Amino acid sequence: MLVVRPAGLADFDSLMELAVLSGRGFTSLPEDEPTLRARLALSEASFQSGVAPPEAWYTLMLEDLDTGSVEGVAGVKAGVGVKRPFFSFRVVTLAQSSPTLEMRFDHKALVLVNECAGWSEVGSLFLRPEKRKGGAGRLLAQSRYMLIGIEPQRFAEMVLAELRGWFDEDGRCPFWEHVAHKFFRLGFDQADLMSASTDGQFILDLAPRHPIYTELLPEEARDVIGRVHRDGEAARAMLEREGFRYQGLVDLFDAGPTVACPRDDIRTVRDSKRLRVKLGEDAFGEEALISTGDVARFRAIRAPVLIDGDAAILGREALDALGVCEGEVVRVKA
Repeated sequence: MLVVRPAGLADFDSLMELAVLSGRGFTSLPEDEPTLRARLALSEASFQSGVAPPEAWYTLMLEDLDTGSVEGVAGVKAGVGVKRPFFSFRVVTLAQSSPTLEMRFDHKALVLVNECAGWSEVGSLFLRPEKRKGGAGRLLAQSRYMLIGIEPQRFAEMVLAELRGWFDEDGRCPFWEHVAHKFFRLGFDQADLMSASTDGQFILDLAPRHPIYTELLPEEARDVIGRVHRDGEAARAMLEREGFRYQGLVDLFDAGPTVACPRDDIRTVRDSKRLRVKLGEDAFGEEALISTGDVARFRAIRAPVLIDGDAAILGREALDALGVCEGEVVRVKA
């Protein structure tokens, strides 16, 4: 059985392995030991309410209970832009007209903004390639919303997700090469690591202050603005099923799109129910998404469940995987 559980310091080797597998452009999983160790420490403190709620960053690991192998990772930041700016490019339309010539032109442009400060973020979703079928990705993705639904007040009223932008088969990022690199003058990997491991001051110092007219860009750069990486299409589809929509915002480095949804309108948050656990002799009923009812002991699985009034009847294996006993509260999303 697969279970999603809080990450701990002992997960460093697994997290580093996943970071290496994630490849270029996966900013939230840098191949940097100090950054990953600090993230695990922050996650432990977040689950134990050891940091102020807006500064919490919850990291989740997908574990195969039969083998003990960690198969994936995901995360929830309670608040972005709290201690460091959260910049994006907004794709805007600038209208210009000439009454003399009786002509009007609409120009697309990129404008630096910091609109999402204080929002929560779901991200860092990555699975080993061989585990991307059979529902593992869906379990890992939805577990983030189950976590939010336990104590919504820990999170902002708006929740965003950034999707990785487009890279060619050879690893080139057209938007970086033709646009972002002109301002930052760094290698992509160096800028990506600095974005993940520093306070982001270099972005504030060097990012463009004036609109960038997209018509002045090479076609291959224009074409990837808001385009999702080939490995991110499934993640985008899952986000859209939950109610997330494109916001007209793209990443500064790779132009990947930002999607967002009001916290209480996220489908899994909205539709999951608090129920009391009862033990059934055998696993039966329809398979559903089930999580514990408190943040500190968070775990999530998919398992058969029979809903009887305000009770969730689960088999012994499901109870053991969740670490709950009869009478405790769980959340269930059918």
